[in-house]
Amino acid sequence: MAKSILIADDNPEIRKLLCHLFEAQHDYDLCAQAATGQEAIDLALLHHPDLVILDLSMPVMDGLVAARELKKLLPKILVILFTAYADLGKQLLAANKSLDRVVSKTETNELMVQVRSLIPN
Repeated sequence: MAKSILIADDNPEIRKLLCHLFEAQHDYDLCAQAATGQEAIDLALLHHPDLVILDLSMPVMDGLVAARELKKLLPKILVILFTAYADLGKQLLAANKSLDRVVSKTETNELMVQVRSLIPN
C-alpha cells in the first residue's frame, strides 16, 4: 500500500513541483495540499497522512508551530521541514522534537532521500 503525504507551502509553484515529484513515485500518494500551517493541520486530521512536508514560512501559522501542533494531535506523524532557510532549520531540528528532518528547497533530490528514509516502501 502506498504511503500518504501531505504538502504544505504557501507558494503554489513549490506545491506544483512537489506534486510532480510525488506523482512520479508509485509507492507514495499525495493525499492533500495546504497553503498555510492551519490548513495543513486541518487536512492532516482529515486524511491522517504518514508524512507531512511543511514550509517554514507560511501565513496564518508557520511550519514550526504547525509541526508542534501536528505532533500533539497525531503523535506518530512524521514531519519534514522543507525550507529555503536550511541552516536555521537544522538549528531548529537540534532543539525541536516536532521535526523529523530538515531539507533545503535547493536540494529537491535530497527530499526524496529523506522521505524514503522515514517511510520506506
